[in-house]
Amino acid sequence: MPRVSHPVAKRVVIHGSVQGVFFRETTRRRAESRGVSGWVRNCSDGTVEALFEGEPEAVEAMVAFAREGPRAASVERVDVEDAAPEGGGGFSVR
Repeated sequence: MPRVSHPVAKRVVIHGSVQGVFFRETTRRRAESRGVSGWVRNCSDGTVEALFEGEPEAVEAMVAFAREGPRAASVERVDVEDAAPEGGGGFSVR
């Protein structure tokens, strides 16, 4: 009998040189290709914040991407915390 996994959600805050390097758009594309819902946005303090929601393996893959970022980004650190699933569909850039 296949194991049924329940959706999980993770909130991440990415620190470093992460704005103006297509971080949000690249994140959106990767999330959509993995079936992950949620959102990503630039914050006034220079960080990028995101919520990833979906199957545990797909969410972990998005957290791993956040630690690297797109080629032009320079990620210093990523804060990760469990979050309550919002239940929304799709992935948006805010």
